[in-house]
Order: sequence, then structure tokens, then C-alpha cells
Amino acid sequence: MPDQPAARSLTVLFLPESAYGPTNQCIGLGDLLVKRGHRVVFASESSWAGKLEPLGFEERLVDLAAPDPDAGEEDAGQFWTDFIAETAPEFRKTTTEQLSTFVKPTYQALIDGAVYAEPALKKIIDEVRPDVLVEDNVVLFPALATSGAPFVRIVSCNPLEVPGDSIAPPLSGLAQDDPASWAPFREEFERTHKEMWETFNAWVVEQGAAPLPYLEFMPRDNAANIYVFPEEADYVDRRPLDGSWHRIDSSVRRTDDEYVLPEAVADRPEGSALVYVSLGSLGGADVELMQRLVDALADSPHRFIVSKGPQADRIKLADNMVGEQTLPQTKVIPQVDLVVTHGGNNTTTESLHFGKPMVLLPLFWDQYDNAQRMHELGFGVRLATYEFTPEELNGAIERLLGDTELRARMDAMGARIRERDGLTRGADIIEQVGLSHAPAR
Repeated sequence: MPDQPAARSLTVLFLPESAYGPTNQCIGLGDLLVKRGHRVVFASESSWAGKLEPLGFEERLVDLAAPDPDAGEEDAGQFWTDFIAETAPEFRKTTTEQLSTFVKPTYQALIDGAVYAEPALKKIIDEVRPDVLVEDNVVLFPALATSGAPFVRIVSCNPLEVPGDSIAPPLSGLAQDDPASWAPFREEFERTHKEMWETFNAWVVEQGAAPLPYLEFMPRDNAANIYVFPEEADYVDRRPLDGSWHRIDSSVRRTDDEYVLPEAVADRPEGSALVYVSLGSLGGADVELMQRLVDALADSPHRFIVSKGPQADRIKLADNMVGEQTLPQTKVIPQVDLVVTHGGNNTTTESLHFGKPMVLLPLFWDQYDNAQRMHELGFGVRLATYEFTPEELNGAIERLLGDTELRARMDAMGARIRERDGLTRGADIIEQVGLSHAPAR
């Protein structure tokens, strides 16, 4: 049984990127490891203080920048919520234009955080003495790779993050059947990122870690590499990976509270479907977009559950909707018929896990890649996030809800994904890596 104690108790140190997506990913895996009798420690950005210990984890807090003495207590992941809110105008640009105005500054912010946190992380590792270290991020914290304990990388973004010649470039949202469009994007990525990568790579080597692959910010040569994406949507036919890579089809955490449908949406007229709407914890910071989205759905005959995001008090819902600032998403999605999403990897893979079609409104990063992949595979409809009309949005919802063949196919696919139990497989991989190495203590 997956929750039985292991042969030896391990100390596992997780370091997720501070946003909710990667942190929730690690919470799900860590929860299983705790249930098996392992000690799980989170080295988390300071705004997560007090949020992880109640789940059974030890907390070691890390500042990614000098603390502001005038700042009050922050919500978990507040840095990225503020960052996204401030840069939201950039999301109206093409993915190629965003390389210089959003993607590069985001990488630089992540790099700055890694550099600032390096001394503190080394101290934490010396104190915790982990048997295995796990990072879910898009830039390396060298202290994790130089500790002497095995290092596991998690890719919780779209797997295009691991590039290849025969697949579309990551962060582009370009179609797999249009390779002629890939070269200009790759050239612009190299032009805008090469100098920053060279500086970061030199610093990584100075810390004692191995050089990084060209224009990549995470290593590939690790004890194990885990990525989260269902087999039915993966790119392995075009970009095979070596034996260090392990796909887990989904990683649906079991720590969310149960969700009882409010009467306003549970009691629906005949023919009225139930739809979950979420632009993620970061996308929800764009209040103007969120309000335009819910207004476009106000006259729909269907009912909606809306994850309102960090600016919840500024978003007015229509009479056919209920919502909260945050919702236990993994308990909501199984109860709905369709998902309207930004295309974040957690929401995308969770929707596939439960067999739900999607309308996708990508905002930034790998959301374009997920939206394009779902669109080209027929699992959803990708719309222009800032240009869609109410007619387009509601029309896409009606088409997907009315496609009984698609819904039956996705329902069967979801059953297969759930049977493969990616969360348990991910915990198994981390556990096996730790048990196969000599104890750190």
C-alpha cells in the first residue's frame, strides 16, 4: 500500500517556487511522504510562514530579497501576486514581444532571489541534513545541487520547458504542426536571454555546481527528473527523453477540504451545466480581466463557480455565480461539467485528471503552451484572452458542452489517468532516490 511506512525514514527537503502552483504540487507529494513516515521539510519563501506546518511539514523560511521593515504580514506568494499585477499590461503583447518585456524580467527576478537566498539555503541544508532534495522551479538554487545528497527536479510547467528540435519552443504557444514559426521565436529568445543566462551560469559554476545546458536555467543531469503531464497530451513522440526523466500523468493533492455545492448552483434548471472559472492565483490579480470575464458569462443559462483570486473583494459576480477568493480546486473540478481556465499546468492537468474539457484564456509563461496543446488535441478551445467577445466565450462553452462524443472520450481518459495515480508514482520516485543513497545522518 502506498501509505505504508518505508524501509527507512528519510528526510526530504522541498524547495518550491513561491507561487501557489509549484507549492501545491510539492504539498501533494510531501503529504504522501509524511504518511509513509518520512520527515518532510519545506524551505519556503517567508510569506508562507505558518501555512505549511499545519499540513504536517516542517518549515524553514527563506527570504528571496531583503525584508522591507515597513511591510506588514504578507499573504502566501504575495511577491508574485504583486509582480503579476504590476506587469499585467505586458500580457496583451504577443509571446515573442513578451520575451523582452515579461519573460526576461521574470527570469531575472527569480535569479536575483536564488542569489540572495544561497547563503541561507546552505545553512538550512547543513541543519536539516536531507537525504534527498527536491526543487520545483524554473531556475536552480545551487545549494540544492551541491549538498552531496541526491537532487530531484520537478517540472510542473508544460513539458516544453525541456526543449527539443522537433517540438515548439517553450513559452511560445506556437502550434506543433507549424515548425516554420519556431525559428524566429528561438532566435529572439537567444537574443534577449543569452547574456543573462551566461551571467547566471557563471555564478552557478562559482557555487560549485555543474554548468547548465545552453540557455536553460535548470540542470538535466540529476538523480531524477519528474514532469507532470498526461501521456495522452505529451510530446514524447517528437522529443524522447532519457531514463532519468519520469512522467507522472497528474499530481492531484489530497489535502484540499471537501467542497459542498452551494444551493444557488446545486439546484439548476434542466439543461443548465455547471462550470468552474479560474484564472489562477496570479491571473486573478488582473481585476479588469476578471470582471470582464464574469460579466461575459452573466447572461448564460449555465451556473458558475468562480475562483475570484487575490482581489476578490473588487470582483462583482452575477446572479448565476458563486465564488470565493480561493477554492479547494481539486474538490470543485470533479463536480463540474467544464472548466474555464488560464491554462496553468496544475489546472490543466487536474482538468484532464477528472476528464473535463476546457476553454483556455492564457496570460503568461507556459499557459500559452498548455492552451495551444489542448486546442490542437481537441480537449479544449483556446481564445484570445484580451480580445474575446462574450459571443465567442459563450459559443465555445456551448460547443464543448454539446459535444457528447468529446465528453465521453475525456471521461474515459480521465479514468485512465486516475488509475495511473501520478501522485503516488511521484512520491515513489522521490522515496526510491532517497533510499538508494547512503543516509545523510
